[in-house]
Amino acid sequence: MTRGMLHHIELWVPDLPRAEQSWGRLLSRLGYTEYQRWPEGVSWTLGGTYVVAEQSPALSASSHDRRRPGLNHLAFHGGSRMEVDALVADATSHGWALMFHDQHPFAGGPDHYAAYLRNEDGFEAEIVAGDAP
Repeated sequence: MTRGMLHHIELWVPDLPRAEQSWGRLLSRLGYTEYQRWPEGVSWTLGGTYVVAEQSPALSASSHDRRRPGLNHLAFHGGSRMEVDALVADATSHGWALMFHDQHPFAGGPDHYAAYLRNEDGFEAEIVAGDAP
């Protein structure tokens, strides 16, 4: 692997089945495949990077707040605008809600076509289109 590339992301979640529904579906639509599974967690991989969802017994809270210090969101390349729109349509029926409805799909600015999604546990995912206007 290339030095400095992201190796993995580990998300501690309050409800593993719910995380599998939202994160698992979204990640699989983005091209990730299930990588590992154990009683408290699951991971998905794409290339040299993997994403973990784990319901750790060491959790100190029952929810995630993206506005507190720490992780705000994960941003993914989503392909074309049409692919991003299809991901949004699918994600909203699998545990994700579209954020910033009144500004979608340009909530990040007039030259940034993206969807901002929030799942039931408060995690945010940004799906960015790579094609030009």
